[in-house]
Amino acid sequence: MIKVLIVEDSPVMQQLLSYTISADPDIQVVGIVENGEEAIEAVKKLHPDIIAMDMHMPKLDGRQTTRIIMETNPTPIVIVTGSSTGKEATFSFDMIAEGALAVIKKPPSVDHPEFKKEAQGLIQTLKLMSEVKLVRRIAHSTRENGLVKPIIEKEISKESEIQIVAIGASTGGPLVLQKILSGLPKNIPVPLLIVQHISQGFTEGFVEWLNNTTNFPVHIASHGEFPLAGHGYVAPDNFHMGVERGPRIVLSNHGLENGLRPSVAYLFRTVAQVFGSGAVGILLTGMGRDGAEELKMMKKNGAITFAQDKESSVVHGMPGEAIKFNAAMHILPPEDIITTLTALFKK
Repeated sequence: MIKVLIVEDSPVMQQLLSYTISADPDIQVVGIVENGEEAIEAVKKLHPDIIAMDMHMPKLDGRQTTRIIMETNPTPIVIVTGSSTGKEATFSFDMIAEGALAVIKKPPSVDHPEFKKEAQGLIQTLKLMSEVKLVRRIAHSTRENGLVKPIIEKEISKESEIQIVAIGASTGGPLVLQKILSGLPKNIPVPLLIVQHISQGFTEGFVEWLNNTTNFPVHIASHGEFPLAGHGYVAPDNFHMGVERGPRIVLSNHGLENGLRPSVAYLFRTVAQVFGSGAVGILLTGMGRDGAEELKMMKKNGAITFAQDKESSVVHGMPGEAIKFNAAMHILPPEDIITTLTALFKK
């Protein structure tokens, strides 16, 4: 039985969330609180497996509450918000920067035609995120104390051939991507194509948050676009992102891959086929195995490949699978991915 704590100040939404979540036989709502201070105390007493938390609450907002919970009693947090646009969306990613795992829209009223679909999405997200047993701030990696050494299969000796960098991420990815984009030189001579698994409707807010917090220009990718060097391009909702020679971005509504669209697999596969040794592939923290086999394909075709190490990953599913396939030339924490990429493009 998965124990859920609901943190929501609206009595009406408290009832709706409790009704929606309790409908699943594998989930038990163990508590409902209306503000951040009560949430911190409830976590200590109730030991929930997962927290469904609103962003705006009395006394302590979602960002402050998330920070304190992660510092005192780390527990998986899913942000449940009424809006996926504008300042609301960017604030949700501020909460993710403090340690929350995912963001999803609040379900509509029970008589709404989309209720069943939205409710199912919320329940599935809570179940998946409750499986994350180790939640911590990446900035506190034990590697800083010299306990973990990066694994490098071989040194990079080429730079002029590289034309594109492809990055895939899922759970825990936004904060790592923020760190990498903040640390890369702004004059990096190639474009970065990014697939981040995220709830539908939040991509625009995610891109805006990256632009606001990294000073690295990031865009939602468009079909037929020629990506610029020193810019990042994020796959849009419900479209796979691939590439053609140029490079030129190609979007596709082809069927789901690994249950996902966009998928990392689609991006990595097209990059491997089109650019071969002229590419870099990076697989970051995330659940599942999306992109792991295709990172192996990139390596086989001559690309330089990276997987995030276990110690710095929130969930070591995707990069862990890639390591099992021997797909990664370099197994590194984010800070060393930054250093290695920067060195690669230095003349």
